[in-house]
Amino acid sequence: MKPTKPTPQRRPVLRGRAGRHLHGGPLTYAVLILFTAGSLFPLVWTAIAASRNNTRLSQTPPPFWFGGNLFKNLQTAWTDANMGLALLNTAVVAGTIALGTVLFSTLAGFAFAKLRFRFKNLLMLLVVATMMVPPQLSVVPLFMTVAELQWTDQLQAVILPTLVSAFGVFFMRQYLVQALPSELVEAARVDGASSLRIIWHIVFPAARPAMAVLGMLTFVAAWNDFFWPIIALTQDNPTVQVALANLGQGFVPDQSVIMAGALLGTLPLLLAFVLFGRQIVGGIMQGAVKG
Repeated sequence: MKPTKPTPQRRPVLRGRAGRHLHGGPLTYAVLILFTAGSLFPLVWTAIAASRNNTRLSQTPPPFWFGGNLFKNLQTAWTDANMGLALLNTAVVAGTIALGTVLFSTLAGFAFAKLRFRFKNLLMLLVVATMMVPPQLSVVPLFMTVAELQWTDQLQAVILPTLVSAFGVFFMRQYLVQALPSELVEAARVDGASSLRIIWHIVFPAARPAMAVLGMLTFVAAWNDFFWPIIALTQDNPTVQVALANLGQGFVPDQSVIMAGALLGTLPLLLAFVLFGRQIVGGIMQGAVKG
Protein backbone atom coordinates (compact mmCIF):
# COMPACT_ATOMS: atom_id res chain seq x y z
CA MET A 1 0.00 0.00 0.00
CA LYS A 2 1.51 3.26 -1.14
CA PRO A 3 1.71 6.00 1.45
CA THR A 4 -0.55 8.90 0.72
CA LYS A 5 1.08 12.27 0.16
CA PRO A 6 -0.07 14.98 2.51
CA THR A 7 -2.16 17.55 0.75
CA PRO A 8 -0.52 20.96 0.85
CA GLN A 9 -2.40 23.49 2.89
CA ARG A 10 -3.39 26.63 1.08
CA ARG A 11 -2.57 29.88 2.70
CA PRO A 12 -5.53 32.17 3.14
CA VAL A 13 -5.60 35.00 0.62
CA LEU A 14 -5.78 38.36 2.29
CA ARG A 15 -7.63 40.90 0.27
CA GLY A 16 -6.56 44.41 0.88
CA ARG A 17 -8.64 47.53 0.72
CA ALA A 18 -6.46 49.36 -1.77
CA GLY A 19 -8.99 48.94 -4.57
CA ARG A 20 -11.96 50.13 -2.60
CA HIS A 21 -13.32 53.61 -3.15
CA LEU A 22 -13.66 55.88 -0.16
CA HIS A 23 -17.04 57.52 0.21
CA GLY A 24 -17.51 60.64 2.29
CA GLY A 25 -20.44 61.13 4.58
CA PRO A 26 -22.82 64.09 4.78
CA LEU A 27 -20.46 65.96 7.10
CA THR A 28 -17.63 65.68 4.56
CA TYR A 29 -19.78 67.13 1.79
CA ALA A 30 -21.02 69.89 4.08
CA VAL A 31 -17.45 70.91 4.95
CA LEU A 32 -16.39 70.82 1.27
CA ILE A 33 -19.37 72.95 0.25
CA LEU A 34 -18.59 75.42 3.04
CA PHE A 35 -14.95 75.78 2.01
CA THR A 36 -15.89 76.04 -1.68
CA ALA A 37 -18.40 78.80 -0.95
CA GLY A 38 -15.82 80.64 1.15
CA SER A 39 -13.24 80.38 -1.64
CA LEU A 40 -15.63 81.61 -4.33
CA PHE A 41 -17.11 84.47 -2.27
CA PRO A 42 -14.35 87.06 -3.04
CA LEU A 43 -14.68 86.43 -6.80
CA VAL A 44 -18.49 86.56 -6.69
CA TRP A 45 -18.43 89.74 -4.59
CA THR A 46 -16.00 91.36 -7.04
CA ALA A 47 -18.40 90.61 -9.90
CA ILE A 48 -21.36 91.94 -7.90
CA ALA A 49 -19.52 95.15 -7.00
CA ALA A 50 -18.42 95.59 -10.62
CA SER A 51 -22.06 95.43 -11.74
CA ARG A 52 -23.20 98.23 -9.41
CA ASN A 53 -22.42 101.93 -9.14
CA ASN A 54 -20.40 103.79 -6.54
CA THR A 55 -23.49 105.17 -4.79
CA ARG A 56 -24.99 101.74 -4.20
CA LEU A 57 -21.72 100.31 -2.93
CA SER A 58 -21.50 103.01 -0.25
CA GLN A 59 -24.92 102.17 1.16
CA THR A 60 -25.68 99.88 4.08
CA PRO A 61 -26.36 97.00 3.74
CA PRO A 62 -24.18 96.39 0.67
CA PRO A 63 -25.67 94.69 -2.39
CA PHE A 64 -25.68 90.91 -2.53
CA TRP A 65 -26.90 90.46 -6.10
CA PHE A 66 -25.85 91.62 -9.54
CA GLY A 67 -26.82 94.97 -11.00
CA GLY A 68 -27.02 96.26 -14.54
CA ASN A 69 -23.76 98.23 -14.87
CA LEU A 70 -21.31 95.35 -15.38
CA PHE A 71 -20.52 95.85 -19.07
CA LYS A 72 -20.44 99.64 -18.70
CA ASN A 73 -17.93 99.44 -15.83
CA LEU A 74 -15.84 96.85 -17.69
CA GLN A 75 -15.65 99.12 -20.72
CA THR A 76 -14.69 102.08 -18.54
CA ALA A 77 -11.96 100.09 -16.81
CA TRP A 78 -10.68 98.72 -20.11
CA THR A 79 -10.40 102.24 -21.58
CA ASP A 80 -9.19 104.24 -18.57
CA ALA A 81 -6.56 101.76 -17.41
CA ASN A 82 -5.28 100.77 -20.87
CA MET A 83 -6.14 97.23 -19.82
CA GLY A 84 -5.45 95.65 -23.20
CA LEU A 85 -1.77 96.65 -23.11
CA ALA A 86 -1.58 95.80 -19.42
CA LEU A 87 -2.88 92.26 -19.95
CA LEU A 88 -0.49 91.70 -22.85
CA ASN A 89 2.49 92.99 -20.87
CA THR A 90 1.56 90.90 -17.84
CA ALA A 91 1.18 87.75 -19.93
CA VAL A 92 4.65 88.32 -21.44
CA VAL A 93 6.22 89.11 -18.07
CA ALA A 94 4.57 86.27 -16.13
CA GLY A 95 5.11 83.71 -18.89
CA THR A 96 8.79 84.60 -19.36
CA ILE A 97 9.47 84.62 -15.62
CA ALA A 98 7.71 81.27 -15.17
CA LEU A 99 9.63 79.62 -18.02
CA GLY A 100 12.96 81.05 -16.91
CA THR A 101 12.45 80.15 -13.27
CA VAL A 102 11.43 76.57 -14.11
CA LEU A 103 14.37 76.08 -16.50
CA PHE A 104 17.13 77.62 -14.41
CA SER A 105 15.83 76.26 -11.11
CA THR A 106 15.66 72.74 -12.55
CA LEU A 107 19.22 72.95 -13.85
CA ALA A 108 20.53 74.39 -10.59
CA GLY A 109 18.49 71.93 -8.53
CA PHE A 110 19.91 69.02 -10.52
CA ALA A 111 23.45 70.31 -9.99
CA PHE A 112 22.98 70.66 -6.23
CA ALA A 113 21.18 67.31 -5.97
CA LYS A 114 23.28 64.96 -8.10
CA LEU A 115 26.56 66.57 -9.17
CA ARG A 116 29.74 66.66 -7.13
CA PHE A 117 31.74 69.85 -6.86
CA ARG A 118 33.58 71.81 -4.21
CA PHE A 119 31.69 73.95 -1.69
CA LYS A 120 28.35 72.52 -2.86
CA ASN A 121 26.78 72.58 0.59
CA LEU A 122 28.11 76.06 1.31
CA LEU A 123 26.72 77.43 -1.95
CA MET A 124 23.36 75.80 -1.29
CA LEU A 125 23.33 77.38 2.16
CA LEU A 126 24.01 80.78 0.62
CA VAL A 127 21.14 80.29 -1.85
CA VAL A 128 18.74 79.46 0.98
CA ALA A 129 20.06 82.39 3.03
CA THR A 130 19.03 84.84 0.31
CA MET A 131 15.40 83.87 0.99
CA MET A 132 15.70 85.56 4.39
CA VAL A 133 16.63 88.95 2.90
CA PRO A 134 13.57 91.23 2.51
CA PRO A 135 13.13 92.34 -1.12
CA GLN A 136 12.72 95.95 0.03
CA LEU A 137 16.42 96.10 0.89
CA SER A 138 17.44 95.55 -2.74
CA VAL A 139 15.10 98.10 -4.31
CA VAL A 140 17.49 101.07 -4.30
CA PRO A 141 20.54 99.32 -5.86
CA LEU A 142 18.28 97.44 -8.26
CA PHE A 143 16.63 100.65 -9.45
CA MET A 144 20.02 102.32 -9.81
CA THR A 145 21.17 99.42 -11.99
CA VAL A 146 18.00 99.56 -14.10
CA ALA A 147 18.38 103.33 -14.55
CA GLU A 148 22.04 102.94 -15.52
CA LEU A 149 21.05 100.41 -18.19
CA GLN A 150 18.23 102.74 -19.35
CA TRP A 151 15.62 100.05 -18.80
CA THR A 152 13.13 102.15 -16.86
CA ASP A 153 9.56 101.68 -18.07
CA GLN A 154 10.60 98.60 -20.06
CA LEU A 155 9.52 95.02 -19.45
CA GLN A 156 13.05 93.63 -19.11
CA ALA A 157 13.39 95.71 -15.95
CA VAL A 158 10.69 93.52 -14.39
CA ILE A 159 11.64 90.21 -16.02
CA LEU A 160 15.40 89.88 -15.49
CA PRO A 161 15.62 90.50 -11.70
CA THR A 162 13.13 87.67 -11.05
CA LEU A 163 14.15 85.22 -13.78
CA VAL A 164 15.34 82.73 -11.16
CA SER A 165 14.44 82.37 -7.51
CA ALA A 166 16.12 80.82 -4.48
CA PHE A 167 12.89 79.09 -3.58
CA GLY A 168 12.74 77.47 -7.02
CA VAL A 169 16.30 76.17 -6.73
CA PHE A 170 15.66 74.78 -3.25
CA PHE A 171 12.31 73.29 -4.30
CA MET A 172 13.74 71.49 -7.34
CA ARG A 173 16.80 70.31 -5.43
CA GLN A 174 14.68 68.73 -2.72
CA TYR A 175 12.47 67.03 -5.30
CA LEU A 176 15.29 65.67 -7.47
CA VAL A 177 17.15 64.22 -4.47
CA GLN A 178 14.29 61.74 -4.03
CA ALA A 179 12.79 61.45 -7.51
CA LEU A 180 15.96 60.99 -9.58
CA PRO A 181 18.10 57.93 -8.72
CA SER A 182 21.82 58.60 -8.86
CA GLU A 183 22.34 55.18 -10.44
CA LEU A 184 20.28 56.27 -13.45
CA VAL A 185 22.49 59.29 -14.05
CA GLU A 186 25.66 57.23 -13.62
CA ALA A 187 24.37 54.57 -16.03
CA ALA A 188 23.67 57.23 -18.64
CA ARG A 189 27.21 58.59 -18.28
CA VAL A 190 28.65 55.08 -18.64
CA ASP A 191 26.66 54.69 -21.86
CA GLY A 192 28.32 57.83 -23.19
CA ALA A 193 25.40 60.27 -22.84
CA SER A 194 26.40 63.92 -22.76
CA SER A 195 25.26 66.28 -20.00
CA LEU A 196 22.74 67.92 -22.33
CA ARG A 197 21.25 64.56 -23.26
CA ILE A 198 21.04 63.50 -19.62
CA ILE A 199 19.22 66.69 -18.74
CA TRP A 200 16.81 66.45 -21.68
CA HIS A 201 16.01 62.73 -21.54
CA ILE A 202 16.38 61.94 -17.82
CA VAL A 203 16.24 65.03 -15.61
CA PHE A 204 13.37 66.86 -17.27
CA PRO A 205 11.03 63.80 -17.45
CA ALA A 206 11.76 62.94 -13.81
CA ALA A 207 11.24 66.54 -12.68
CA ARG A 208 8.09 67.19 -14.75
CA PRO A 209 5.59 67.10 -11.82
CA ALA A 210 7.66 69.51 -9.74
CA MET A 211 8.26 71.73 -12.77
CA ALA A 212 4.49 71.99 -13.31
CA VAL A 213 3.92 73.00 -9.69
CA LEU A 214 6.77 75.51 -9.68
CA GLY A 215 5.64 76.98 -12.99
CA MET A 216 2.10 77.46 -11.74
CA LEU A 217 3.21 79.10 -8.48
CA THR A 218 5.70 81.35 -10.27
CA PHE A 219 3.22 82.41 -12.95
CA VAL A 220 0.58 83.38 -10.38
CA ALA A 221 3.12 85.24 -8.24
CA ALA A 222 4.49 87.14 -11.25
CA TRP A 223 0.97 87.98 -12.44
CA ASN A 224 0.04 89.43 -9.04
CA ASP A 225 3.37 91.15 -8.36
CA PHE A 226 2.90 94.81 -7.50
CA PHE A 227 5.87 96.09 -5.48
CA TRP A 228 8.64 96.12 -8.09
CA PRO A 229 6.53 96.78 -11.24
CA ILE A 230 4.99 99.93 -9.70
CA ILE A 231 8.56 101.24 -9.22
CA ALA A 232 10.05 100.17 -12.55
CA LEU A 233 7.07 100.85 -14.87
CA THR A 234 4.66 103.70 -15.55
CA GLN A 235 1.12 103.98 -16.82
CA ASP A 236 2.44 104.27 -20.39
CA ASN A 237 3.70 100.66 -20.33
CA PRO A 238 1.96 99.01 -17.38
CA THR A 239 1.29 95.54 -16.08
CA VAL A 240 -2.15 94.69 -14.68
CA GLN A 241 -1.28 95.66 -11.12
CA VAL A 242 0.23 98.99 -12.20
CA ALA A 243 -2.85 99.72 -14.31
CA LEU A 244 -5.17 98.91 -11.41
CA ALA A 245 -3.21 101.19 -9.08
CA ASN A 246 -4.03 104.16 -11.32
CA LEU A 247 -7.65 103.17 -11.93
CA GLY A 248 -10.55 105.03 -10.38
CA GLN A 249 -8.45 107.89 -9.08
CA GLY A 250 -10.17 111.07 -8.07
CA PHE A 251 -11.56 112.88 -5.07
CA VAL A 252 -14.00 109.98 -4.60
CA PRO A 253 -12.57 106.78 -6.15
CA ASP A 254 -15.09 104.84 -8.18
CA GLN A 255 -15.03 101.48 -6.42
CA SER A 256 -17.26 99.82 -9.00
CA VAL A 257 -14.81 100.65 -11.82
CA ILE A 258 -11.89 99.46 -9.68
CA MET A 259 -13.69 96.16 -9.06
CA ALA A 260 -14.37 95.85 -12.79
CA GLY A 261 -10.67 96.29 -13.50
CA ALA A 262 -9.80 93.72 -10.84
CA LEU A 263 -12.24 91.32 -12.48
CA LEU A 264 -10.59 91.85 -15.87
CA GLY A 265 -7.19 91.17 -14.33
CA THR A 266 -8.39 87.96 -12.65
CA LEU A 267 -10.20 86.35 -15.57
CA PRO A 268 -7.03 85.27 -17.47
CA LEU A 269 -5.80 83.37 -14.40
CA LEU A 270 -9.15 81.61 -14.10
CA LEU A 271 -9.10 80.77 -17.80
CA ALA A 272 -5.57 79.36 -17.54
CA PHE A 273 -6.55 77.17 -14.61
CA VAL A 274 -9.64 75.91 -16.43
CA LEU A 275 -7.55 75.00 -19.49
CA PHE A 276 -4.50 73.56 -17.74
CA GLY A 277 -5.81 72.69 -14.28
CA ARG A 278 -6.19 69.00 -15.03
CA GLN A 279 -2.63 68.72 -16.33
CA ILE A 280 -1.29 70.59 -13.30
CA VAL A 281 -3.22 68.47 -10.81
CA GLY A 282 -2.23 65.34 -12.74
CA GLY A 283 1.41 66.32 -12.50
CA ILE A 284 1.07 66.93 -8.77
CA MET A 285 -0.56 63.53 -8.25
CA GLN A 286 2.07 61.84 -10.43
CA GLY A 287 4.78 63.26 -8.22
CA ALA A 288 2.87 62.32 -5.07
CA VAL A 289 2.62 58.62 -5.96
CA LYS A 290 6.05 58.37 -7.65
CA GLY A 291 8.14 55.49 -6.38
